[in-house]
Amino acid sequence: MNKEDFLREHASPTPSHWREEAEYRIANKSWLRYSQKIAMQMLDKMEQMKITQKQLAERMNCSQQYISKILKGKENLSLETLTKIENALEG
Repeated sequence: MNKEDFLREHASPTPSHWREEAEYRIANKSWLRYSQKIAMQMLDKMEQMKITQKQLAERMNCSQQYISKILKGKENLSLETLTKIENALEG
């Protein structure tokens, strides 16, 4: 079996979106970088305070799933959300 046949045989039937994802990261590079920095600072502070995502969500009055999205560093955070994060992590 040659390489092309091998690749065809093992190819996923689901189309890949790597190009769109790469273009998105390039187009949104500047704010994504800030979002990642915020996520890292949040994780450090949460570890220091010994609080979980669920506890932070309760402090911010949002879902644990939303906290998880923020901590992935890919959320375009509003000023309102940034303020909620600061208030929840200051204690």
